[in-house]
Amino acid sequence: MYDAIVVGARAAGSPTAMLLARKGYRVLLVDRATFPSDTLSTHYIHQPGVARLHHWGLLDRLVGTGCPPIGKMTFDVGPFALTAAPPASDGVAQGYCPRRTVLDSLLLDAAAEAGVERRTGFSVDELSFEDGAVVGIRSGGVEERARIVIGADGRNSLVARAVQAPEYDARPGRTCAYYSYWSGAQSEGAELYPRDGRMIISGPTNDGLQIVVAFWPREEFKAVRTDVERSFLDAVALAPSLAERLAAGERADRFYGIGELPFWYRKPFGPGWALVGDAGYHKDPITAQGISDAFRDAELLSEALDAALGGTRPPDEVLGEYERVRNEETRGLYELTCDLASLAPAPPEQQALFGALRENEHEAGRFFGVIAGTVRPDEFFAPENLARIVGAPAPA
Repeated sequence: MYDAIVVGARAAGSPTAMLLARKGYRVLLVDRATFPSDTLSTHYIHQPGVARLHHWGLLDRLVGTGCPPIGKMTFDVGPFALTAAPPASDGVAQGYCPRRTVLDSLLLDAAAEAGVERRTGFSVDELSFEDGAVVGIRSGGVEERARIVIGADGRNSLVARAVQAPEYDARPGRTCAYYSYWSGAQSEGAELYPRDGRMIISGPTNDGLQIVVAFWPREEFKAVRTDVERSFLDAVALAPSLAERLAAGERADRFYGIGELPFWYRKPFGPGWALVGDAGYHKDPITAQGISDAFRDAELLSEALDAALGGTRPPDEVLGEYERVRNEETRGLYELTCDLASLAPAPPEQQALFGALRENEHEAGRFFGVIAGTVRPDEFFAPENLARIVGAPAPA
């Protein structure tokens, strides 16, 4: 009998299991994949996520993999580009963009070192229920039981489906995306190239490679996948400086893509179960928040479960607080991400803002802080703040 079984051992599951084990709980962590292995991902860890790695004692391990730090971001709007550093998070000023083959193995090893029992190549067939509550998992003829089963198994979560976790504020996806890696084209920072009907994002990753991601409207997915390479190069051509670097380098891997990137919140707990990471909250990856969100929610959930399993507070009370804090912390970026995923051209007021930020590196850094999660969107985009930046009269 385990205290917790965590289904899914990547960016949400391994940290959740590790943190619970560090608190003294008996934890089983399972994943149908074997490691190291890849998964679809923007790779990026913003400063708040990196700060959590530092707090967990894992940042030096990530640095040791050779993944380069990213201090500045560039937002190229065509006629000009904004370049600045977002504000730090708990003293951490760098972001990182590691390959998932590297990051996920690092996290899984840390969970095992904390005392977590791990089983990879282990597919969960179904959950076990008693009196309406989840009590365990089944795989073939094997059944394991726990006081709580945690779904950290991504946006197609078996756990979420099995418990029929209610969705709310769900919205259809707006983009599709493909990415690959280039050698001989590495930059020092993260780059975003918003274009009409397109977004191109790039950053340095492990092994001297550059990951490049292109986004199109979801309705174009069928046409894009008909000739992915041509579609991709046509999109990158809208960012000439990046296109020149890629042409001078060499593509080092195949293209990876996805055509469905929906938005949702799910109720993340119920009798005997909880959800963490993309299983409970998902949005378009155009703001690259998935890994940082997973790390935050792993901390929130492990603290809530410590109180619930330890008997110091009622489970519904602490898990309800977990849901509330998760929603409060993500609401602003949820809306901003939905707006960016429209891939619509910047309206006149945004163009005026970008023009003002061109001459104001401090406020440009705060703009990037919104994307990084170190500046609240409602604070930066408050009408009074925007009026101050662009030099317009404050709204009455």
